[in-house]
Amino acid sequence: MSNKVKVTVPVEGMTCTGCEDHVTDALRNAGASNPTADFRRGEATFEIAKDNIEKAKKAVNELGYQAGDAEIEVDDNDVAFNNKDSEYNLFIIGSGGAAFSAAIKAVEKGAKVAMVERGIIGGTCVNIGCVPSKTMLRAGEINHLAGNNPFIGLNTKAESVDMATLSDQKDKLVEGMRQQKYVDLIDEYGIDLIRGEASFIDEKTVEVNGQRYTANKFLISTGASPSIPDIPGLKEVDFLTSTTALELKEVPKKLTVIGSGYIAMELGQLFNNLGAEVSLMQRSERLLKEYDPEISEAVDKAFTEQGLNFITGVTYKKVEQVGDTKKVIIEVNGEERVIESDQLLVATGRRPNTRTLNLGAASVEVGKRGEVVVNDYLQTNNPNIYAAGDVTLGPQFVYVAAYEGGIVVENALGAANKKVDLRFVPGVTFTNPSIATVGLTEQQAKDQGYDVKTSVLPLDSVPRALVNRETNGVFKLVVDNQTQKILGAHVVAENAGDVIYGATLAVQFGLTADDLRNTMAPYLTMSEGLKLAVLTLDKDVSKLSCCAG
Repeated sequence: MSNKVKVTVPVEGMTCTGCEDHVTDALRNAGASNPTADFRRGEATFEIAKDNIEKAKKAVNELGYQAGDAEIEVDDNDVAFNNKDSEYNLFIIGSGGAAFSAAIKAVEKGAKVAMVERGIIGGTCVNIGCVPSKTMLRAGEINHLAGNNPFIGLNTKAESVDMATLSDQKDKLVEGMRQQKYVDLIDEYGIDLIRGEASFIDEKTVEVNGQRYTANKFLISTGASPSIPDIPGLKEVDFLTSTTALELKEVPKKLTVIGSGYIAMELGQLFNNLGAEVSLMQRSERLLKEYDPEISEAVDKAFTEQGLNFITGVTYKKVEQVGDTKKVIIEVNGEERVIESDQLLVATGRRPNTRTLNLGAASVEVGKRGEVVVNDYLQTNNPNIYAAGDVTLGPQFVYVAAYEGGIVVENALGAANKKVDLRFVPGVTFTNPSIATVGLTEQQAKDQGYDVKTSVLPLDSVPRALVNRETNGVFKLVVDNQTQKILGAHVVAENAGDVIYGATLAVQFGLTADDLRNTMAPYLTMSEGLKLAVLTLDKDVSKLSCCAG
């Protein structure tokens, strides 16, 4: 076993390759081997004896830079397990993205792993979230385009479709993916699957179906469920959630949606495209208030033109049902209104699934909304219990959960002290146009003290949008005026979710406006909008020829 560890340290203050040379020289003089520094990523990596890590950081700080907390990479061969006092090295509660990511990585390290699941294996994404909703969204898009052809001028309301057939097709897809991507992997990796409800007995023991299990480390990854707001009368009404909405066998004539976040928008547009008359309501005065105004305005315009009705600035008074008709009584600008529909969808966020875990017995702290409270290492206040994914109320994406599951294994089963880093999480709302974002908004950047400049590129300046005849949308970049680094990118456009991956690389790895300006973007792709948005920082792109930079 080597007496050296591989270390990654964030370093603030590096602005050029000369800075990189200064940092690597200082690290080498402090006893580090194979030092490298990257000013774009703002970090240095090197190998050194564990006891000398602080000495290396001090050498960097003495140059005028600021070295942060070290992350230690652990060699799988250096991981040793002690099973004398416990049945398992890692006991996982839940079976979604975080759970399987952690389980697979732990088994690969040689750990003995158990996974407990009270319901359907696979968690939210494959069963009731991403997979079923996106396949239904695609069906809705096809139906909508059949009556709204931008090339020949048709603009008719989408016809109602055979919802039962669509639902059956959705279920078959879900079943296949669940089996292939989750169920089959349990035997493949030798994971012990335990069926039932898990509840902590003490800090090292859980009980499932009356049987007790012990483990060295635990991972709570129980996800989240739809949150129901406290509106008078709502609980007495037959309303839909994001789960039950996808189980409908008939398209409603009228659908009212309480909420207008990403779930509400996706499902609202889905049913609009399938032929329903859809109204979305929210308390805020501005749609997508956490986004930059240009993004909110582009989304509002695009969706309103498609026929969705947005009601903002709402105060909810009560909800009632008369026969099959649901009535939402609201107040807007001091006036009372009644919104009637045959179906009511509640899409107002999600709450963590922690109620039955008996976390108090394990001395695990929960927050005001029931979320498991974790530190930067995804560790609870009980050092042997970790949490990852939606149950912590972090970004509600399956790829974030999977990333966090891997971090937990590095920290819980190895000697790593790896912090979770959620600065560069891309987010996508799968509407059409889709909404994608990564990094800082303009306001967030200003709040953090950056001197920023921005670029706002209307979609009608992007050739791909012009040939598609779909020009409702926008590209916006947020740039550090001092370093020219891309701090954030925000897109409303067809295929924005594909475009945002390139922007994520730019933001995460510290690329500058000049870096993007000097690339060759494929013509007639939506991702060309990123380069055009950079050019818009100092040029009028409407006066450039095609492909001109």
